[in-house]
Amino acid sequence: MTPGLALRGTRGILADLRPLLPFFCLYVTFGATLGFLSGGAPLILRARGMELAEVGLLQLINLPVGLTFLWAAALDRVRLPFLGHRLGWIVAAQGVAVGLLATLSLGEHWPLAALLALAIATCACIATMDIALEALVVETVPAERRAFVASAKLCGASLGGILGVGVLVGSYDTLGWTTALLACAGLDALCLLPILAYPEARLQGAGGVPERWSGSFARLRALVGRIVALGAYFAAAYLLAGPNTLALLDLGVTLGQVGFLTGSVLPAVNLVMALMAGGLAARFGTVRLIALGGLGVLASGGLMAAACALRAEGLAVTATVLNYVFGGFLGVPVFNMIYRWAQGPRPATDYALLFGAAFFAAMPLRVAAPALAGWAGWPAYFTATMPLYAAALAWLSVMVARTLRADRAGGR
Repeated sequence: MTPGLALRGTRGILADLRPLLPFFCLYVTFGATLGFLSGGAPLILRARGMELAEVGLLQLINLPVGLTFLWAAALDRVRLPFLGHRLGWIVAAQGVAVGLLATLSLGEHWPLAALLALAIATCACIATMDIALEALVVETVPAERRAFVASAKLCGASLGGILGVGVLVGSYDTLGWTTALLACAGLDALCLLPILAYPEARLQGAGGVPERWSGSFARLRALVGRIVALGAYFAAAYLLAGPNTLALLDLGVTLGQVGFLTGSVLPAVNLVMALMAGGLAARFGTVRLIALGGLGVLASGGLMAAACALRAEGLAVTATVLNYVFGGFLGVPVFNMIYRWAQGPRPATDYALLFGAAFFAAMPLRVAAPALAGWAGWPAYFTATMPLYAAALAWLSVMVARTLRADRAGGR
C-alpha cells in the first residue's frame, strides 16, 4: 500500500470514529465515576477500618441506576433554557455531578451518612446524564449506526472502569482522598467538552420514525413484555456469571488475583469485545451475535461447574475469563436492541423503563445468588443456573427476532 492510500485510509477511519467520540467520552465518565464510588470507595473505607456492615450500605450507591424511570418522564417533557433538549439535561446533570464530586473531596472524615448521601446524589446525576444521552442516540443516530454507538458506549464504560478502579483506587495510597476525587471530577468535566459541539438540532429525526402505538395501554403492553424479557435475561446472566469471583475465592484463588481479574482483566476484555462486537453486529446481525455470545456463556458456565466439582483453580479462572469474553459480545447487540425498543415518542422514559426497570427487577435474584450457592454448593449451583440462562436467552432472542421481522415488514 502506498503512503497516500494509507493516509487516506487512516483519515477515513478517523472520519468514521469522530462522531462516536462524544458518546465514548461520556461513557468513560459513567464507568469511572460509578466504578470509583461503588467499587473503589468501599475498598478504601474498609481498608481504613470501616465495619463490614457499614461498607455493605455503600451498595446503595448503585440504586439510582435502577430507578431512573421514576424521573425520566421529566427529561422528555421539560426542556431546559440552554442548549438543545437532550444536551441541556446532559450538561446540567454532568455539571452537578462534577460539583458533588468536588464537595465529596472535602469530606474525607465526614460521617458515613453524609458521604453516602452525596455519593447517591452523584450517582443519580450520572444516571440522569445517561438516560438523556440514550434519548439523544435514539433521536439523532440512524438505526444502522447504533451498533457502533453501543460499541463506543461499552468501550468507554470499560475504560472508565479501569481508570476509576484500577488507576484511582490503585494509586490511592499516593493520591489520597482529596486528589483522587478531584481527579474524578476533572475527568468528568473534561469528557463533557466533546458533546457540546454535537449538532442535536440538525440531526433531530435522523434516528427514524418513532414507534407509535394506538394508545397508552398498547404502548405499556409492548414495553412490559420487553422489560420482562430483559429483566429475566439480566437476572439469569448474573446468576450464571455474577458469583464467579466468590467461587474463585472458595476454590483458593487469592484475593489479589480475584481483584486483578475484576479490576483489570474484566474491563480490558469488555473493551476489546465491544470494539469487535460493533462491526460484527452490523455484519452478521443482532440475533446471530446474541446466539453466539449466549452459547459461549453457557459453555463457560459448564466449565465453571466442572472446575468447582474438580476443585481446579486454573480451570475456574479460565472459565471466568471465557465468560468475560463471550459476555462481552452480548453487550452491543443487547443495548442496540434497547435503543430500537426505546424508539418512541418518549425515548428517555422508554430507555429508563427498558434498562432501569429491568435492572431493578433483577435485584432480588442478584441479592439471593450467594445464599443459593451456599445452600446448593458451587457445582450444583452453576449446573442449575445454566437452563435458566438458556431459557432467558431464548426468550430475549425471540423478542429481538420478532421486532426485526416487524421492522422489515414495515420497511424500517
